[in-house]
Amino acid sequence: MVSSISKKRILITGATGFIGANLLRRLLDLGCRPHISLRRSSDTWRITGILNKVKPHYFDLSNREATFKAVCRIKPQVIYHCATYGGYSFQDDYASIMRINVAGTSNLLDACLENGFYCFINTGSSSEYGLKNRPMREDDLLDPVSEYGAAKAAATLFCQAKAGKYKLPVITLRLFSPYGPYEDSRRLVASLIFSCLKNRAPALSSARPVRDFVFIEDVLGAYVKATARINKISGEIINIGSGRQYSIGEMTAKVIKLADAGVKPRWGVIDNPLREPLFWRADISKAERLLGWHPAHNIDEGLEKTICWFRKNFKIYG
Repeated sequence: MVSSISKKRILITGATGFIGANLLRRLLDLGCRPHISLRRSSDTWRITGILNKVKPHYFDLSNREATFKAVCRIKPQVIYHCATYGGYSFQDDYASIMRINVAGTSNLLDACLENGFYCFINTGSSSEYGLKNRPMREDDLLDPVSEYGAAKAAATLFCQAKAGKYKLPVITLRLFSPYGPYEDSRRLVASLIFSCLKNRAPALSSARPVRDFVFIEDVLGAYVKATARINKISGEIINIGSGRQYSIGEMTAKVIKLADAGVKPRWGVIDNPLREPLFWRADISKAERLLGWHPAHNIDEGLEKTICWFRKNFKIYG
């Protein structure tokens, strides 16, 4: 698999984001030299040190003509579509949520369809499910409670419909809550680690909401396995999570303990307008069956690696 993927012409969208930047590094480690899509306004802090090892192309996925021209020029064989907008609370421009997630995905896939390709992996989100009271399965009714969740659901269903209609090697990996190196400092795990390293009490809303947290290294493993098995899984939507859920309170206590910090969280000092779930867990049996994938790290192992990385790379966050 390592030798075969390294010989493919690869395109990563969203390579400056958390998922994309980590995936880019994994592919470089496998001997690949990927092409990446950038906008002129892209913040490249996550990949500044490796830009000389990739082939950047500047275009906006929401611009259909520019996307078709770029894809025709690159002629990618493997496409990892990680570009997204709306996953953070501060990304609240609804027009951009629809334009980037829905139009951007359709433009990219249509352009790739015109040029032909070996593998197209779309990155989905557990936000597509909405609120459930049991482990979320890929065949569950989608009932998103946010514009972002609705947009991601539309993009996923578009990919699935195209795959079925044209017999395309297209799948969606529906990610739950990845954490790890290069995570945005405003996300839960990263913000908790920063508070511990700065010896400041974490400011939080409620300890009750839950998430299925999955370590980024395990997520990357799923992308690699999916690429290797694309011919057997075309058209599928596959959950990528840990299969366990932890409350914000539990995660906070774990990070403080593993970081050996003497801080105490301040609860209720931040407003949270979101409808927070009290159950949020992936059913990962499909990933185990179709990909032969299972998380290699438990929550403590993943957090220990993440804390270690943040200690060494504290300064890159400014």
